[in-house]
Amino acid sequence: MNLNEEVELLKGVPILSKIEPAKLKLLAFTSERVNYAEGQELCHQGDPGDAMYVILGGVADVLIDTPTGQIQVAEMKKNDFLGEIAVLCDVPRTATIKAREPLSTLKISKDTFYRMVGEFPTMAIEIMRELAHRVEDTNKKLREATANKAA
Repeated sequence: MNLNEEVELLKGVPILSKIEPAKLKLLAFTSERVNYAEGQELCHQGDPGDAMYVILGGVADVLIDTPTGQIQVAEMKKNDFLGEIAVLCDVPRTATIKAREPLSTLKISKDTFYRMVGEFPTMAIEIMRELAHRVEDTNKKLREATANKAA
């Protein structure tokens, strides 16, 4: 895939959609294209967060370690992003991400991520929106689990 094709893919990512094409080209150029085979981990829960990822193609499972083993809590697919919590909060990875099928990603370093958020406040707003949606989804699942446990 060439640089222009990557820019076209990045335009479809909600957090990047309002960034001008020239800046997306710079982002694509300064970021690393990383492919993963089925079953391969992008990152492991507890590892340091040095980058975030944008999924360009494929599907990945979001897995959380529990006392009884890993459980899947979400799936990520084309145009989704992940790893932003570890980068933003400077905390270890909150989940393990594993490719369910061959996966193509754009790995954005912490420095590049901060530069992009600083230059494009709309990107920060879109990230906040997505994080808020994720919190609401988690709260909904917790409410359902609590209701089922009480029944």
